[in-house]
Formats: sequence, C-alpha cells, structure tokens
Amino acid sequence: MEERTIREEMLLGSEAVEQLRRSHVAVFGLGGVGSWCCEGLARAGIGRLTLVDRDTVGLSNCNRQLCALTSTLGLEKTAVMAARVRDINPDAVVRTITGHYEAAGRERFFADYDFVVDAIDLVACKLDLILSCRERGIPIVSALGTGNKRDAGQLRLDDIANTYGCTFARVIRRELRERGVEHHPVVYSPEKPMKPEQVEAPPPGRRSVPGSLVWVPAATGMLLCQYVVTELTKT
Repeated sequence: MEERTIREEMLLGSEAVEQLRRSHVAVFGLGGVGSWCCEGLARAGIGRLTLVDRDTVGLSNCNRQLCALTSTLGLEKTAVMAARVRDINPDAVVRTITGHYEAAGRERFFADYDFVVDAIDLVACKLDLILSCRERGIPIVSALGTGNKRDAGQLRLDDIANTYGCTFARVIRRELRERGVEHHPVVYSPEKPMKPEQVEAPPPGRRSVPGSLVWVPAATGMLLCQYVVTELTKT
C-alpha cells in the first residue's frame, strides 16, 4: 500500500487507486476552476496529466487561481501547475501545452486521454472541445459559468439537459442540441449572478470583466475532480 495515497485507498480500494495511476487526464484551462481541478487530480494519484492553457499568471489572478502567487507572476500557468503536480507526486508524468485551443489547430491538443476536463471560457472553443472529444470517444466533463456568483453551496453536478438559471448553460445547451447532443455532464450554478462594478477594461472580444470569489471556482474545480475520479474508478 503506497503511503502517498493510503487514505484514498482506504475508501476507494487498491484496484481503484491503481486505475487512477494508469489513467491519463487532460485539463483544458488552468484558471480559477481548472487550476483547482488539476490540484485535486494530482492529489488523487492520476498517473498522467496533460495541462493546457495559453496564459501567464497575472496579479489579478491571485484572489482565486491556485497557480497565482507573488513568486509565479509572469510565468506560464502550464509550467507553474506542472511543477506543482510533480511536487505533489514525483511519479506523475506531466505534459504541458501552452497555447489557445481552437478548431483550426485542435489536432495538436489531442492524445490518448482517458478523460478530459473542460474549463474553457469561450463558447466556440468549449463547443469544439466537447464535440471533438465525443467524436473520439473520450469522456469529458465541463465547467459552466462561475463568474459573478458567491454561493458555492448552489453548485451542481448534473446533466446539461437539467440545467436552469444559468445563462452560460443555456447557450451551451442550445448549441449542443443544435448539433444533436442532448446530454453532457457539467458543473453549474443556478444562482442569479451579481452585477459587479466595472473597475477594469475588458479584454478584446468581451463586453465586461466578471467578478470572482475564490470558493466558487475552487469548489467547481473539486466537483469536476470528483466526477473524473468517480467515473474512472467505476467497476
């Protein structure tokens, strides 16, 4: 029994822990949601992780993103999280892809994944990732909007067909349905979003900058982790 995962093995069993060690999981997006999910997967003993993000750590990330520290400002998020995963589990095999996932260049982002975590913000990119995984037979779970929300207790792990009260969920649900996809696992919240004061200019292509509180994206990331581990260890 490996001491590093002994407490997990007490609940899941040795066969499940070994299955996690053999699994390859990709996390697309290492922001407020994806960074916490990556942390959970590393501590759960996932043996191979592919980490995808295009961004570097910024000062405004420090209130909610696991990778954001004073010491990591300006560094690529993929590099920061890869180093953290290796520190948690030196036996983990970690692959990083620093770049923007989109349909035109999707092939370089795919490998022999056992599961994909979708923590992408942009609708078009999220849809393409979901559909591309389905075409390849790769299980995938998605995070929906956490911005401008403050009650982590309202987060839900559910089928997108059952979502309500979330504008982002409605958009993704409609777009998937138009492409013949009725069911897809997601983490979302029906909480009515707050209206944040706009104190910074939005980046190109966005109308506003959402506010965020650490516990909502962090809890979302851990629910995604729970789903992946549970699915990978089903008997």
